[in-house]
Amino acid sequence: MSTELRSDASLRPAETLDPQDWSELRAQGHRMLDDMIDYVAGIRDRTVWQPMSQATRQRFRSDLPHRPTDLAEVYRDFSELVVPHATGNVHPGFMGWVHGGGTVVGMLAEMLAAGLNANLGGRDHAPIEIEREVVDWTRQLFGFPQGASGLFVTGTSMANLMAVVIARRAALGAAVRRDGLGESGQRLRAYTSKAAHGCIAKAMDICGLGSAALRSIAVDAAHRISIAALREAVAADRAAGLNPFLVVASAGTVDIGAIDDLADVAELCRSEGLWFHVDGAFGALAMMSEELAPRLAGITRADSIALDFHKWGQVPYDAGFLLVRDGERHRDAFASPAAYLRRETRGLAAGAEWPCDLGPDLSRGFRALKTWFTLRTFGTDRLGSMIARSCRLARHLAARVRAEPELELLAPVNLNIVCFRYRCQDADAINGAVVADIHESGLAAPSTTMLEGRLAIRAAIVNHRTGVDDVDRLVDAVLMFGRQRAAGVAPLIDAHAPPLVPGW
Repeated sequence: MSTELRSDASLRPAETLDPQDWSELRAQGHRMLDDMIDYVAGIRDRTVWQPMSQATRQRFRSDLPHRPTDLAEVYRDFSELVVPHATGNVHPGFMGWVHGGGTVVGMLAEMLAAGLNANLGGRDHAPIEIEREVVDWTRQLFGFPQGASGLFVTGTSMANLMAVVIARRAALGAAVRRDGLGESGQRLRAYTSKAAHGCIAKAMDICGLGSAALRSIAVDAAHRISIAALREAVAADRAAGLNPFLVVASAGTVDIGAIDDLADVAELCRSEGLWFHVDGAFGALAMMSEELAPRLAGITRADSIALDFHKWGQVPYDAGFLLVRDGERHRDAFASPAAYLRRETRGLAAGAEWPCDLGPDLSRGFRALKTWFTLRTFGTDRLGSMIARSCRLARHLAARVRAEPELELLAPVNLNIVCFRYRCQDADAINGAVVADIHESGLAAPSTTMLEGRLAIRAAIVNHRTGVDDVDRLVDAVLMFGRQRAAGVAPLIDAHAPPLVPGW
C-alpha cells in the first residue's frame, strides 16, 4: 500500500498551490504592494466613489473558473474593475457612514496576518498572546478590573448580540443554555433609547427574546435616553410581573452621535440590578482623547462595552470588539467543552482558556494583529488627537451651515456627525437627489437619515485624512447641486476613477 501511495503522482509535492517560480511571484507581489501604497498615497487624486456601468457589472457574472488563470491577469481585473468602484472610505471626502479610513500600517499588518494564516480559536501560539495583550490594553483604557475579558469580532453588531447573550445567561442562569428560554425567559425585558442602533432589536430577535421584548425609551432634546422615562418603564414592567434585565446605552448614536448620560444609566442599573451595556461602536474610543473622555463619564462602570477599532481607531476592516467586566460571566455564556478541543498541560493544545470559550466562533482570523500594530505604531495619544480633530472639523462644518442662508442644521453636533440640508420646496426629495448627485460627481460621499420626519444630509467625519478643504468641498457641492435641483435643472456629471495601474 505504501508503495502505491509513493507512486501516486497526485501526491507529489509539485501538486501544492505554492508557485513553481518564487522569483516571479515575488516580483508580482512587490508590484501589488507598491501599487496599493501608491493608491493610498495618491487618494486625493481620485474620485471618492464612481458608479459601475452595466458592462462592468456584467464582468462579475462569469462562470465558475475550473482552469487556472495567471495571477497577473487576475490582478489586472482587480485593478480595472474593483479599484475604481470601491466604497471610497479611504478617501478624505468620504463622510457618509461611520467608516474608518484605515492606514497603510494596518494594511501591512493584514498582509502579515494573512501570511501566518493563524486560527485564533485557541491553542498555545503567539497570535493568541497578541490578542490577549490588546484585550488588556482595552481593559486599561476603560478602567475595567483584572479578570475582565475581551474578544475581537466582526463588528459592534456582533458584539452587541454577544452582550445580550451574556446578560440573558446572567439573568436566567445555566439552565437557559440547556433548556432554552422557557416561561422565565419570556418575561425578560431590555431597554434602550429610540435613537439606538437597529442591531439591538435584531440581537433580541436572534437571541429568541423577540424584538418586542426591547423597550424603546424616549430621548431628551439632546437625543439622550430619558432617565425618568427609563425608570418609569422598568417600574411598570416589574409591576406587570415582567423581569427587566438589561439596559443598552449609546456612546455615539448612529444618527447624530449623541452620548447617553452614562453615569446616570450606570446608577439606575446598579440600583435596579440590571446589566449595563454600552453600544460604543465609534464613540467609546473617544476615551483616547483627554478632551473628549469626560463626555463618557460612567462608561467605566459598564458591565460590557461594544466598540469598533475599524472606525475611530482607523484599523482596516474588520476589527469589532467586546469587553466584559466579569470574565467568568463571559465564559459562562459561551464555553462549550468538547473532546476535540481538549486542553493539555503542554504542547500546542496547552492553555486553559481559549478565545472560542468567549464567543460563538471556533475559526477566528488574526484581527488583533492590525489593531496591535496600529496601537503600537501611533499610540493612543496620537489616535485620540485625531479623534478630537474630527470633532473640531464637525464644528467647522456646522459653522459653515449656519453661515449659509440656503442651508439649515437639523440636530445638535455632539461629536463628529453633522445633520443638515438645503432649504427648498419639496426638501426631502431634492436633498435626496443632491446626495446622489454628490456621490456620482465623486466630490464627496455624505449619507442621509430621517430626523423627526425630515430627510437630512448626514456627514460623519471619521477618516483621519479629512481636512477643512474636504469639509468645505462638501458644503460647496450641496449648494451647487441644491441650487440646480431647486431650479429644476438636472446636473451634468462627468466623473471618472482611474484603474489602480494606469495604462492597463
